[in-house]
Amino acid sequence: MLKTVFVAALGALIAVPALAGELEYRSAKARGIVKEFAGQLQGELKAGMEAGGPTQAIAVCRDKAPEIAAVLSSRYGGRVARTSLKTRNSGNEPDAWETRVLKEFEARKAKGEDPAQIEYAEIVTANGQKQFRYMKAIAIGPNQPCLKCHGATLDPAVSAKLKDLYPADKATGYKEGELRGAFTLSQSM
Repeated sequence: MLKTVFVAALGALIAVPALAGELEYRSAKARGIVKEFAGQLQGELKAGMEAGGPTQAIAVCRDKAPEIAAVLSSRYGGRVARTSLKTRNSGNEPDAWETRVLKEFEARKAKGEDPAQIEYAEIVTANGQKQFRYMKAIAIGPNQPCLKCHGATLDPAVSAKLKDLYPADKATGYKEGELRGAFTLSQSM
């Protein structure tokens, strides 16, 4: 009996560092995936802004962002996406885990943490399956075009386009320094 308890305790002690190592390894990979997603999306948004201004950028977010996410999801396995507490596209609504993490991000920002550095990773069990979950905050930095479509004051043409495409839009009213949402990643283990 004592030998069984000892072996079980030893196994648990070995598993904790292994799990921590797995979490850090997957987190590092997730950072790279998010960087790739953000870089591709920013490139598309810049091209859209240059081609047709903010109304063209709306089309980029509507059409290109899901395409980029789908390619990355397929390439890396799992689900790569964006979400927010104030979504524009109902297909980007956060699940319960994402909602909790987004609220934690807001609390961390309120305590003074740099929004550009906020991230969170966890290994969870859902429906009997282990999953790696990761989120990286999307902060509205200085001189970013985000506010042209997500800000408190919008050009009338942008407002009209948003109302036409997204009648239930909740993703406006932001100011520089706020959290727009987060990149999110989940992978089965």
